[in-house]
Amino acid sequence: MKISAAVFKAECLKLMDQVQKTREPVVITKYGKAVAQLAPVSESPQSLFGYMKNTVKFEGDIVGPLDVEWSALSGDEDRLYGQVPVKRSRKK
Repeated sequence: MKISAAVFKAECLKLMDQVQKTREPVVITKYGKAVAQLAPVSESPQSLFGYMKNTVKFEGDIVGPLDVEWSALSGDEDRLYGQVPVKRSRKK
């Protein structure tokens, strides 16, 4: 939409509300030439900090000890680690 500076001066607040609602810019002209533009402000993105607030649901006891014994502590996985070659660095 294009309007003259005189019309813009008379209807400034109404035009600002219209731009906010429709999100369409208004070009302001002076002697038929575009001199300014009234455009909607782009919404800044919300901070990433806290964007997942209230999205996690805890079920049961998440702090207490587990009833399951870890295989790393019981030695069930020792056979897996015996096959890993050890890299040694050379001294210069």
